Amino acid sequence: MKEFWNARYQEEAYAYGKEPNVFLQKELPKLKPGKALFPAEGEGRNAVFAARLGWEVTAFDFSEEAKIKAEKLAKEMQVNLDYQVSSLEEFSAEPESFDLLVLIFAHFPAGKRREFHRKLVTFVKAGGLLILEGFSKDHLRFNSINAKAGGPKDESMLFSLEELKMDFMGMEFLMLDELETVLKEGEYHDGKSAVVRLLAQK
Repeated sequence: MKEFWNARYQEEAYAYGKEPNVFLQKELPKLKPGKALFPAEGEGRNAVFAARLGWEVTAFDFSEEAKIKAEKLAKEMQVNLDYQVSSLEEFSAEPESFDLLVLIFAHFPAGKRREFHRKLVTFVKAGGLLILEGFSKDHLRFNSINAKAGGPKDESMLFSLEELKMDFMGMEFLMLDELETVLKEGEYHDGKSAVVRLLAQK
């Protein structure tokens, strides 16, 4: 799997574009900047957007090529990132050290998803926020007919509202929606899609 992502991120173009995710672009400017964590951040488009808004950003991904592209984009946009090469298993930080956790299309194997989500929440301060967008289980009907819609082909890696409620149990859900939208995020998120959007407070 790491080889797959390194190969994708070695391409000259940014796989999902340089612009931030639309949901993040809408929600982040409403918040007072602080310290933000971006796991599975890929080529850095969302982390760089946060840094441009004044956030102190830590990001990580297990792909070395992702870090190269992210740091290139950060330099282009004249911002700084603390970008680490790390897996979810290996990553560590001080408990309750971040004001914000951002998970944008961060899909994990079903057997590890809840463990990863709960681990990541431990890094968020009391009163801190989670912003999440990912593909819902309904997305299979879109990426089965349009490969460029992107997302996992394994239904168990896609999200349901019920699973997310369990994963983030104990947080206050300020928004939890499932909807259809048209993504225009580079070459690999292009077309009609089914997503979930979540905003929660610890």
